[in-house]
Amino acid sequence: MKRSLISLVSNTLIVSLLLSSCMNLREKDFSAFFPDEEAMRSSEPVNNIQEAITRSEAESDHPQLEIFSWWTGAGEEAGLKALIKVFKEKYPGIYVFNAAVEGGAGGNAKEVLERRMKEGEPPDTFQGRNMLWAAEGRVEPLNDLYEEEGWYTVFPPEIIDMLSLGDDIYYVPLNIHRQNVLWYNKSIFADNNLQVPSTFDEFFKVADQLQRKGITPLAFGNKEPWMVSALYTNVMLGTLGAEDYKKLSKGEINTDDPHVKEGMERFAKMLTYVNADHAERNWQEAAKLVAEGKAAMNIMGDWVNGFFTHDLKLKDGVQFGWNASPGTEGIFRFQLDAFGLSRGAEDRESVRDWLRVLGSAEGQNAFNPLKGSIPARQDVSISNYDSYSRQAMEAFRNSAKNKELVSDSRLPASLEAEAFKKAKELQSNP
Repeated sequence: MKRSLISLVSNTLIVSLLLSSCMNLREKDFSAFFPDEEAMRSSEPVNNIQEAITRSEAESDHPQLEIFSWWTGAGEEAGLKALIKVFKEKYPGIYVFNAAVEGGAGGNAKEVLERRMKEGEPPDTFQGRNMLWAAEGRVEPLNDLYEEEGWYTVFPPEIIDMLSLGDDIYYVPLNIHRQNVLWYNKSIFADNNLQVPSTFDEFFKVADQLQRKGITPLAFGNKEPWMVSALYTNVMLGTLGAEDYKKLSKGEINTDDPHVKEGMERFAKMLTYVNADHAERNWQEAAKLVAEGKAAMNIMGDWVNGFFTHDLKLKDGVQFGWNASPGTEGIFRFQLDAFGLSRGAEDRESVRDWLRVLGSAEGQNAFNPLKGSIPARQDVSISNYDSYSRQAMEAFRNSAKNKELVSDSRLPASLEAEAFKKAKELQSNP
């Protein structure tokens, strides 16, 4: 029996108990052996741990692939399943274990992954691009795969650089998410004869007008800490601009700088316009306020696009619209999702086949329209994508040309702590 399955099953139980007392083991956690239907007499879901172990023993002569991620939520789970479907069609007979771990922005999954890496029980392939693991030899370089698949010419050089250490490339990018997006309810803006704000002055003017009419200006959720960071980093980016934001993230600008202080003051002011129940809402629940017309705006990454269009069945450009977050017009702040090959993976070739699908135009086109992101490949047809994604593709190219791409990077811990403090104060004094 594959050694990592027993470890994974037991680890899943441990994490479920320790990380969240209310987290339930759902059926899908053990139903993700997705064999080719012709290769197995039964394709019924696995309903319990013992059945998972028994089935693994029965199928141990087949190649097996464990895919580790945190894609369990709206849009992202559908995208992952679509990607796995493409993989199964191309490589039948490989049993896929979808080892996704719940938790917004991957907080729980990253803890589990780090522990498994340190204990020498890594998943075959995993979501992430930790270059420390590359330096420690925990993942394999993929230069030959890039050469075979022609990826050097289809992935942007900025992306390849992010995934490289020295001359070696260690991860394959699947998508690009824009993080500095203001989403808005088109009916609210039309009914109140308002223009979508692009500057902070315009934002606060519109917010005051909405608030006077009893409309929540800004949908916000801070049930999980990363959602505070999602807002305050965009405010800081809009205040400082691309170059100074990069300098701040590198420690080249002091946190006492007047412009940095101005950014934090703007963040605190924004919090005075949010919904009263912000502390109980995750990002989907906050975005849903905009979709339902209960709030006018939401500042969040473009995974909101996947949530709106796939899960809520909204028509982009009709029921909701978008703009760059205040002060960031022309800047593209982004993060990307990538997968690597763990050194010591039992079915190494199965992982490489997975990465081939992940980096292919077909794989990226299956995943990204559902996730709300744009493909990392720059040669895909735009026919599969909605109007938001087409505009995002164009914005990425323009920002790259104008050197206003900003990769996801953490700002100084002291600023992050201050942002959390202000969000906490809001919770105490709504």
